[in-house]
Amino acid sequence: MLRIFSKSWDPKNKHCYVTGGSSGLGLAVAKLLVSKGAHVSIVSRDARRLENAMKELEAVRTFPHQILKCYSYDLVTAAGSREALDAVCEPHQGKNPDAIFMLAGSCHPRFFIEETEETMRTQMDQTYWVQAWTALEASKRMVRDKSKGKIVFHSAYIGYITLIGYAAYGPGRMALRALADTLRQEFLLYDIDVHIAFPGTMYTPGYDIENATKPKITLKIEETDPGMTGDQYAKGLLRGVQNGDFHISPDLLGNIFRASMRGVAPSGNFMVDSLWNFIGWVGLPIWRMSVDSTVKGHRKEHEEYLTSKGFYSSDTKSSTLS
Repeated sequence: MLRIFSKSWDPKNKHCYVTGGSSGLGLAVAKLLVSKGAHVSIVSRDARRLENAMKELEAVRTFPHQILKCYSYDLVTAAGSREALDAVCEPHQGKNPDAIFMLAGSCHPRFFIEETEETMRTQMDQTYWVQAWTALEASKRMVRDKSKGKIVFHSAYIGYITLIGYAAYGPGRMALRALADTLRQEFLLYDIDVHIAFPGTMYTPGYDIENATKPKITLKIEETDPGMTGDQYAKGLLRGVQNGDFHISPDLLGNIFRASMRGVAPSGNFMVDSLWNFIGWVGLPIWRMSVDSTVKGHRKEHEEYLTSKGFYSSDTKSSTLS
């Protein structure tokens, strides 16, 4: 049946599990779900933030018997993700959540030559594994229980088109897209819905942390992205999930990237996507040339930056970057 005749998904009385729910987009989505009558469980590593987040969830509670819970777990391992789901399911008679919103993660951009083994592995943990392990454990339970559910991944613009400064962050976001694309098809076997969101600049507490290590050239390129608040993205994300969208992009740039680079992923509205695709076909090559020119113009400043960081030794400094 055409999606325009499909019934919108209603989170009321559904159990929704939100990772990264103590702040930023995770908290914004959790609050929105609570306001719509969902039973909500949030998970994060920071116990203090969880306590504060619970106060915000309680403030938007819609009925007395609504089940609102928080749990402190590290989700970058399979064991941690399994233990978190065990705890989350317990107040619901062991039943798996109806919807899994995987919004945990962090971004620490820098130049590739500044990365170390530790920072590279940490970024993969915080972009890919923090969601992949939860998805694996949740989907096993859904299939075992023969329960229809929703699994919602969270990528970024970088999952479509990456930029200088995101050498460690981008691969994990692109890997999430590959995982979601694969599972959308595989989970047709089990009647499990898969969604993945691709937000751009988002003004949340994590954005300030991200900018602390972000190269100046990356900040300059991103000036053209007006960004959105966590609350704005939360509304767009949930609207996409309710409408049954697979790739969810709540803003202009995201829709251009989505329509131009979705590959074999299902489209939304054919006519609208054709317009986005045309805009991308015309505009993205121009945008890429502009970005490349900006990066090349940054060479001298970048060499000065590397010198100030002691990257060059006295016998290895060369003019290759000038």
